Amino acid sequence: MMPEFIPAARPIIGDEEREAVDRVLRSGIVAQGPEVAAFEEEFAAALVGGRDCVAVNSGTSGLHLGLLAAGIGPGDEVIVPAFTFAATGNAVRLTGATAVFADIELDTYNLDPASVESLVTERTRAIMPVHLYGHPARMDELGRIAERHGLMIFEDAAQAHGAQWQGRPVGTFGTFGMFSLYPTKNMTSGEGGMVSVDGPEMRRTVRLLRNQGMETQYQNELVGFNNRMTDIHAAIGRVQLTKVIGWTRQRQRNAAVLDAGLRGVQTPVVLDGAEHVYHQYTVRLPEALAGRRGEMLARLKDEFGIGTGIYYPVPTNELPSFNEPADLPQTRIATAGVFSLPVHPSLTEQDLQRIVDAVNTVVEEAGA
Repeated sequence: MMPEFIPAARPIIGDEEREAVDRVLRSGIVAQGPEVAAFEEEFAAALVGGRDCVAVNSGTSGLHLGLLAAGIGPGDEVIVPAFTFAATGNAVRLTGATAVFADIELDTYNLDPASVESLVTERTRAIMPVHLYGHPARMDELGRIAERHGLMIFEDAAQAHGAQWQGRPVGTFGTFGMFSLYPTKNMTSGEGGMVSVDGPEMRRTVRLLRNQGMETQYQNELVGFNNRMTDIHAAIGRVQLTKVIGWTRQRQRNAAVLDAGLRGVQTPVVLDGAEHVYHQYTVRLPEALAGRRGEMLARLKDEFGIGTGIYYPVPTNELPSFNEPADLPQTRIATAGVFSLPVHPSLTEQDLQRIVDAVNTVVEEAGA
């Protein structure tokens, strides 16, 4: 009899979140209201050193509005990684600007500063790193490139709540940073996003854009969107915010167990000065075994009851929605060989040992 299935991700929603939703429903204030305002202030204090924050209805909306508020539009280029979810490139394209796809480093899977430098042109306006899987990008090197060329920095911190680079929280390095609050992230509001912004002008513009371009009802100052967060979602997020640091510590402990036990795969690298929050625990097969990844993951599921994920099997530039050729050799190695294992806070010691034993067995037998 197969043991209980271990999913790749498991959102944690408890009685406190349910009670928070009931409180909002009883209040009669369901649309953007006091819960959203409180969530913005509490998120700012807890995760981005008090930087102004604006809550929106999704992480993708946060990227889109941040780009627009920073003045990105047709004729501009923004350098982004191709090894990430499509939302990063999508948000750039939605402004009318061009997403220019850079390669990654194979240690952290984040933007390679040398690749970024090689792609800067007179049309480049900004660099937008993704703190992939919860490991911060090399913000010091990217910052120096931006300073040399007069560029802005935008941070896609969708997966990196609480991550730090050299003691500084992600989401505080650029003109704006975006955190996703989708259910599988390290914390959730059910659905939503949070934009940390560099100063009151950016904050006001993002707020205008999320609310049909108006601060005062029927006094629309610009053409905007309905990208508001509801008080229901904010109430959930406020509860999750009180737990995310503890959950992160458990993810880090779980990652340490996997690091110590796994063999035959490249386990996550943590650079000096980085705090990794392990949204995903991503390993990479040797190139000789990459072609057998599909059958190996099927065995983990069918024989051992362990869920996995491949983030991401196709570079963004090669998706039909972009179809833009680029020479990205490190990205190609990553897409062919990575897969992610459960690392969420609900795992028991027995779960972790099952994962270690199963992966070691499958990898060893595949290479025999």
